[in-house]
Amino acid sequence: MTTAHRSIEEMSISTHDAIVDQLRACQTSDEILNFEKWFNSKAKDLPLYSVISELLKNRSISRSTASKWFETLLKDRDSKLDLDATK
Repeated sequence: MTTAHRSIEEMSISTHDAIVDQLRACQTSDEILNFEKWFNSKAKDLPLYSVISELLKNRSISRSTASKWFETLLKDRDSKLDLDATK
């Protein structure tokens, strides 16, 4: 088991719930990306996508909710990679 997985498992239920509530409150892609930026700066060894994966695995969130969040995160990463490739 990796350190990231241990950190996810050690998160309290209230922390999981707070993350889910914060993400569900995001109405736009920009809000999701801003939350990701904030979250990743606070939890340096635990990226948001890992937390979302764990929430999905534990059935704390629906597949459609996770899909929406993952799609936003992946599109942002793709656009950054495309920009880097054109430089």
